[in-house]
Amino acid sequence: MSRIPIMGDDLPSTMLEMLGHDFELHPWNASPENPALAVVQGLITYGHPRVDGPLLDRCPNVKVVSNHGVGVDHIDVPACTARNVVVGNTPGVLDASTADMTIALLLALARNVVVGDTFARGPNFTHYDPSNMIGTEVTGATLGIIGLGRIGRQVARRAHGFDMRVLYHGRTRQLAAEQTLNVEYVSLDALLSRSDFITLNCPLTPETKHLISTTELTKMKPSAMLINMARGGVVDQDALYTALSTRVIAGAALDVTDPEPLPREHRLLTLPNLIITPHLGSASDRTRNRMQEMTVENLRSGLRHEPLPYGVK
Repeated sequence: MSRIPIMGDDLPSTMLEMLGHDFELHPWNASPENPALAVVQGLITYGHPRVDGPLLDRCPNVKVVSNHGVGVDHIDVPACTARNVVVGNTPGVLDASTADMTIALLLALARNVVVGDTFARGPNFTHYDPSNMIGTEVTGATLGIIGLGRIGRQVARRAHGFDMRVLYHGRTRQLAAEQTLNVEYVSLDALLSRSDFITLNCPLTPETKHLISTTELTKMKPSAMLINMARGGVVDQDALYTALSTRVIAGAALDVTDPEPLPREHRLLTLPNLIITPHLGSASDRTRNRMQEMTVENLRSGLRHEPLPYGVK
């Protein structure tokens, strides 16, 4: 029995085991000269390679694009739909782990965990000084969540464990969530001006591109801290650099950047009041394993012309 040709980018050994011997895997190569494009029937986007109309036109036999992750801003879904190519992702499974990471970055930023670790390992830490590296109290502070979707709601639940007051803003007001989560809907301006910490948990869309730029940063408290767990493009990074370097805001933490990774000479990497992590939002053992399973499930269903169990509408 012949194996089905597919293309995937840097798939881990665990996913390769899930795929088994049913597939002939070609490494990701979008070059027009790649002969595999003419035969592959499925695409697995593991490391967020770009899938657009021109690529799909070079892949006339592709039936399904199976994305490892929730965000599909790197996939032109309308272009897929126009070519009768179905798209799947992995919703729901990573909500808790991404919310955990949101809170982890918030705490690390507030309590100087990263700079403290560097200092404690360095030559200047020769005695304990109680006045050194005084952080920001998290308990009882006000948290503003931009994007009260599945992940944002999980962040709100965790914030209440720190007795935080939770504000939120999004495209639509969620009355049911306000009752169950004890959160307050406010305008974006109100959220920016009232919050001690602001987390970005929204998708990247044309409306949220550079949602946080110079105007928004100047509306924040000088003591406020920003945590981006959405996509790098939600934040205007040039504006963020200026705001951090001139102390318009106190600090920021980015789990995502634009581009990703940043060039090694990028000026954001020089800032002491900025934490950057390498897209670790869903990087927990159980979550990543289930994401891989869902990715393979979507791939198999799409190739069989069956409804995807986790399809993108």
